[in-house]
Amino acid sequence: MYDKIMDYLTNPVKNKLLIEFFINDVVTVKMLAEKNKNIPQATLYRYVKKMLNDGIIKVVEERQVRNVTEKVYASNIDFFAGVDKMLEENSGETYLRLFQQFTIGLLNEFKAYSERRDIDIKKDGSGFKVSPFYATFEELQELSGKVWEVIEPYAANEPSPERKSRSVAVIFTPPSE
Repeated sequence: MYDKIMDYLTNPVKNKLLIEFFINDVVTVKMLAEKNKNIPQATLYRYVKKMLNDGIIKVVEERQVRNVTEKVYASNIDFFAGVDKMLEENSGETYLRLFQQFTIGLLNEFKAYSERRDIDIKKDGSGFKVSPFYATFEELQELSGKVWEVIEPYAANEPSPERKSRSVAVIFTPPSE
């Protein structure tokens, strides 16, 4: 299952869908289509079917909507359990693989953006920065909590014509020697 999840994390479209299942209790294809207007409907249905076949999601309800049966989906995996297991094992190899998948996902987002013809880096608000700092473990935990407090309200925003989908990646590197 770990390899399947990693496959979803490295594909920009699959990753977007995976995040929707992660942050919502239940999801319909209609909801996914409304939040991801740039994904063709056929692609959306294909990926949802693949996620179902891979055991990533499950059908939790079927509703009759006019002449069509609408399926309601939910995540079939505990995202945190996998991370907790990795932390329990304290495997440097697994940790590195997880980080590689994470960075590949970010690279794919920047690649897709940079290949567009209409980019305006300054106006679009894209950027990145490294800010080295010294902190105790407790200070790092405090900083992490404060960062999430700032991001959390924006994560709840609904899409609109003015709101573009964005990702924030916060990386706390391991301590250097």
